[in-house]
Amino acid sequence: MTENFDADVLICGSGASGLTLAIDLARRGVSFCLIEKMDAPFRGSRGKGIQPRSQEIFEDLGVLDRIVAAGGLYPPQREYRDDGSCQDSKMEAEAPTPTEPYRMPLLAAQFRTEGAMRERLAELDSRPRFGWELQSFEQDDSGVTARVLERSGARTLRVRYLVGADGGRSFVRHALAVDFPGKTLGVRAVVADVTLTGLSRDAWHRFNGGSMETQISFCPIPRTDLFQLQGPIPLEGDIDLSAMGLNMLVAERTHRDILIKSVSWASAFNMNARLADHYRVGRVFLAGDAAHIHPPTGGQGLNTSLQDAYNLGWKLAAVLSGAPEALLDTYEEERRPIAAHTLGLTSKLLDAMQRGAMHRGREVHQLDLGYPDSSLALESTGRRGGLLAGDRAPDASVRRAAGQLTRLFELFKGPSWTLLGYETDRSAVAPRANLHIHIVGSGGDVVDEGRCVQNAYGVSAGDWILVRPDGYVGAIVSSGETAALESYMAQVGLSGIHTGTGAQ
Repeated sequence: MTENFDADVLICGSGASGLTLAIDLARRGVSFCLIEKMDAPFRGSRGKGIQPRSQEIFEDLGVLDRIVAAGGLYPPQREYRDDGSCQDSKMEAEAPTPTEPYRMPLLAAQFRTEGAMRERLAELDSRPRFGWELQSFEQDDSGVTARVLERSGARTLRVRYLVGADGGRSFVRHALAVDFPGKTLGVRAVVADVTLTGLSRDAWHRFNGGSMETQISFCPIPRTDLFQLQGPIPLEGDIDLSAMGLNMLVAERTHRDILIKSVSWASAFNMNARLADHYRVGRVFLAGDAAHIHPPTGGQGLNTSLQDAYNLGWKLAAVLSGAPEALLDTYEEERRPIAAHTLGLTSKLLDAMQRGAMHRGREVHQLDLGYPDSSLALESTGRRGGLLAGDRAPDASVRRAAGQLTRLFELFKGPSWTLLGYETDRSAVAPRANLHIHIVGSGGDVVDEGRCVQNAYGVSAGDWILVRPDGYVGAIVSSGETAALESYMAQVGLSGIHTGTGAQ
């Protein structure tokens, strides 16, 4: 007897990670229900930095252009000295390269980013269900039974998998009794979206950079009339987050004629660095802040969260289509070490900020993160140096056989795997569902003008490069290792020749 399910996946939480997962599942034709206990979308600017790796993901999801249109580049930082003078420092511009098309972080209010993602989700005929709160759940061998409270009353949903993307105070994590070890960092801060007079919008204004107790900054949010106000506050005591209260704080710390006119959103929070012991318990997963929280320094939070979902989405879809269940174990295997690294990085940057140093380098761009130690990384015996399995797959300029210029990222775009054969025999690997095969070189459908692919991937004639749906290299093998490649593809649900005759 076939069991009836209300959806394949229940996603609890409609922030960056929940929306990313929903978009990815929607474009794969996987049924899901995205619920959010708040009655309306989040309206703050909190996670405002969009790192270059996240821009690549947004390009693939079909949302990058509208996020760029809703934001802008980071303004120069203007440091005010005690004598009343100031000095500007600009973020060093990094020009795009053929392998890295996005090399500068974007600045966009979180509510604008999430709004663009909801637009994309609506194009895929879905939307979050606001005012739906998860009350309890139970799992068994075949699925999860969830009890949800919504405006019209309680309801029960039967799904195959549950994903808790419900923030640092995650109900799902608490219900699973997953430990969340770490520490409180002894820093409390206020962040607020305000309109004000007395400051220009051409810089990120910073006062008292050398004092952790009296720092305060004002960052203009592109495409809005808002500034994001940030500053440390005492560890104890109530904080007045009204315009009047914030004006008192501003006057004490700047001694300038700056007037807060209105507050559209404000929060006081304690900084923590914590990492969940597990990302998966049976048929239930944790993603985003539900799995890891860390200081906001370096603009890593929203980016790490959406990349959790980008890693999990294709794996859920593959298992739902028949791939081995063990594939889902690689989600925690790959993403938990990334979060541990991020906790260390953001804590280091927080220490630097407390000393008045605010330099951010390539380490925050997330382009160099990957999964080289993953069980999903397969490469030829003896391959040393250069690009390895588990690394981010670089972009490259290429030409289609019909003459049009394009990029590898255009060939990778969408929910499928991509197999590049460099000067190989196309018949060596049979076509199949969810796999796009491109032969690069003589007689192939892709021309490697200027050897851009060869230089970026370090391949020789006869090599095969299998690129995962999330843009990482799954396998690099030589022409004599196609049996190992076939075994790998069976492991991830790509086995078998596609013999369908109708539209898919």
